[in-house]
Amino acid sequence: MNEYESSGVAAGIGGGIAIVYLAIIVIMIVGMWKVFEKAGKPGWAAIIPIYNLIILLEIVGKPMIWILWLIIPCVNIVFAIWLYNLVSKSFGKSEGFTVGMVIFPYIFWPILGFGDAKYLGPSAAEAQNGGFGNNPFNNPNNPFNSPNNPFNKPTDNQNSPNDTPPVV
Repeated sequence: MNEYESSGVAAGIGGGIAIVYLAIIVIMIVGMWKVFEKAGKPGWAAIIPIYNLIILLEIVGKPMIWILWLIIPCVNIVFAIWLYNLVSKSFGKSEGFTVGMVIFPYIFWPILGFGDAKYLGPSAAEAQNGGFGNNPFNNPNNPFNSPNNPFNKPTDNQNSPNDTPPVV
C-alpha cells in the first residue's frame, strides 16, 4: 500500500464519522424541536444556539441567570444535568429518564418529543410559587395532590379531640 492509498482510507473513515455525527445532531435537533412545540414554544428555537437554552429555561421555569451557569466551563455540566432533570419532570418523567437524557440524548430527546409525554408545566420550585421559594403543597406535579389520593381524605378522628372520653 502506498502513501496515497492510506490517506484515502483515512479520509473515508473521517467522512463516515462526520456523516454519523451530523445524523445524530439532526436527530437531537428534531427531537428538541418537537419538545419545544409540545411545551407551546416555537420549534425553530431548537436550532439557535443560546436561544434554545433560554427557551429550555422558560419550559422548566428557571431564572435567566442560569444562562451564565450553563456557559461557565465545568459548572455547566452540573447545571445541564439539573436542567435535563427539570425537563424530564416537566413532562412527567422520572429520574431514570433523566439518566437516559444525559447518557443518550440522541435517543431520549426524540422519545420525549415524539412520544406520548404531555407537558405538565414548569417543574421548578420558583415557577410553582411565583418565584418566591419552595411551596411543596402547591405543586401541580405533586402526585399526592390528586383528588383520588386516599391519604388526602379526612378521617372521623380528626374532627374530635383525643382528650374527651367517648360518649356512652
